[in-house]
Amino acid sequence: MAGQGDGRQEIDWASLPSAADLFGEIHLAEHKAAEPEPRDTVFHGLAICAIAAAAAAWLSEHYHFPIILLGLLIGLSLSFVARDPYSHKGLDFASRTCLRFGVVLLGMQVTFGQIGSLGAAPFGALIVVMGVTFFAGIFAARLAGQSGFVGILAGGATAICGASAAMALYGIIGKDRLNQSQFAITLVVVSMASALAMSVYPILAEDLGLTDSQAGFLIGASIHDVAQAIGGGYAFSEPAGSYATIVKLSRVALLAPIVIITGLAIGNAEDAANRPAWKRLALPWFITAFFAVVLLNSLAVVPTALRDTALSASKGLLLVAVIATAMRSRLDLLMETGMKSVLPVIVATVVSFAASLAFALLLL
Repeated sequence: MAGQGDGRQEIDWASLPSAADLFGEIHLAEHKAAEPEPRDTVFHGLAICAIAAAAAAWLSEHYHFPIILLGLLIGLSLSFVARDPYSHKGLDFASRTCLRFGVVLLGMQVTFGQIGSLGAAPFGALIVVMGVTFFAGIFAARLAGQSGFVGILAGGATAICGASAAMALYGIIGKDRLNQSQFAITLVVVSMASALAMSVYPILAEDLGLTDSQAGFLIGASIHDVAQAIGGGYAFSEPAGSYATIVKLSRVALLAPIVIITGLAIGNAEDAANRPAWKRLALPWFITAFFAVVLLNSLAVVPTALRDTALSASKGLLLVAVIATAMRSRLDLLMETGMKSVLPVIVATVVSFAASLAFALLLL
């Protein structure tokens, strides 16, 4: 140790407790309390969802894979993000608000004129197909020992328009009555079934010797996702694609009535026992807005560019909502559910195809 006479000041090591803090643990512990807490905003979770959505869009464009299914898989792989409480507000915003606005913008693709052009007999057959499919999902869920809410979700998603319908119905069912893990796996199976059907149904229609109108009705009435139903129709022929588009958009138009009927049948998850009856009958605002957009699109001439922009925005918002929902899912519960969680979607898909084929052969 240096002495006083050489001009160097002696170091008092006792006054420097962190002198040997090579990795800074003591320093960080002492100053952590003084650091400002991160602000609880939607930015954290929403930014991660947006980045994941961009990745899903890039992969879908380059590898021609269903974008919703990619979003689900990416969201599930990022489920660890939900452990951070600062992401919760953004994930809730994405899974609820983005979903609702996505459903509203979907109404820009439908007009009442398109539904009327289908004709009374095919439209009635379409309603029967949707009803049989819906209740097939409920029956299969009961058969698998699951709750009726699982069946409603699976049957509704298969009968109407895939992931969009599932998310709208889940807004009525609520996470208190159906956990997000079951919801996520239903979305995965619905998306996979729709992607498979787009490839297989046109081949089956050709092997069965169906006409253009018969193939268009079969594909439009049984494939879940809008884009894949239209793509499957055009894969058969140009007239079949046009007819499949009308049939599929008619199913989309029935999203609002089915959500309304479901809400009246099961009640909203947030309804209190003493809530006035008129409030229980009130429609969710996004379903009312969906109706209004369909009415506007039917009465006014909407530019094609605006309609295409609305479709892109709707797809983007629904993709972000799907990713956020998947990120909030618990993978351990997904592993525990087993085959019984996919049975309702499989049964509903098979019933939808069989009923659609039967009416296509009988009526067209």
